Amino acid sequence: MKQDKIIIYTDGAARGNPGRAGWGTVFILGEKIIEIGGRSEHATNNQMELTSAIEGLKYLKKHKLDLPVEIFADSKYVIHGATEWIHNWIKNNWRNSAKKPVLNRELWEDLHQLTKEFEPKWHYVKGHNGDKWNDRADEIATSFADDEPVKLRK
Repeated sequence: MKQDKIIIYTDGAARGNPGRAGWGTVFILGEKIIEIGGRSEHATNNQMELTSAIEGLKYLKKHKLDLPVEIFADSKYVIHGATEWIHNWIKNNWRNSAKKPVLNRELWEDLHQLTKEFEPKWHYVKGHNGDKWNDRADEIATSFADDEPVKLRK
């Protein structure tokens, strides 16, 4: 089967929010599945959701994978932030609509740089709703948050 795009599923998890946290990313490259994940001793769920998308795009860059990219996420925060809100944040010197500093600015800056490079198409997928790959990204993220990582497909 010819591969004409890269599909990425992202998810983050935090125990306590903030607390022990993890992220999981699943790549679908034609017939090939690749999974990556990581953890933080202390982070929020939103920070891990952002990290999952960032690490996914960094992986593509590192491995010089250059095909159209579609990202599926169950975080409207990440999707709306990356596609809508960020333009005003930048225009308003990283202030949100309430004139307060944007939370997680460094992560947003990283994601913005990578999205300019890859121009991914974003899709919302409802979490914990039986989507095989979203469920797998969640399993990876929570296993890292629990410091008991599942075996990843390479």
